[in-house]
Amino acid sequence: MRMPHLAVGLATVALAIGPLSVVESAEAAMPKQFKNCTALQKVYPHGVGKNKAKDRTSGTPVTTFKRSTAIYNKAMSHNKRLDADKDGIACEKR
Repeated sequence: MRMPHLAVGLATVALAIGPLSVVESAEAAMPKQFKNCTALQKVYPHGVGKNKAKDRTSGTPVTTFKRSTAIYNKAMSHNKRLDADKDGIACEKR
């Protein structure tokens, strides 16, 4: 008669572990570093920026970049030169 308790216990463990697996796979899919803008633009053609970043330009601002503060921070931690104009968008393509 202990089988239902075992099933409930296993289901509880699966629910607890499930979200961790999703987080780990998302982090594993995130590029670790980009040597330069050419490498970054192969993955993110219009660049990558913080969620609320706005392009600083005298012309038409770029709005089609990938918005992800986590990816931006990870890329910048390896190469500060990716955001030369320091507007919160790395390697934006005009």
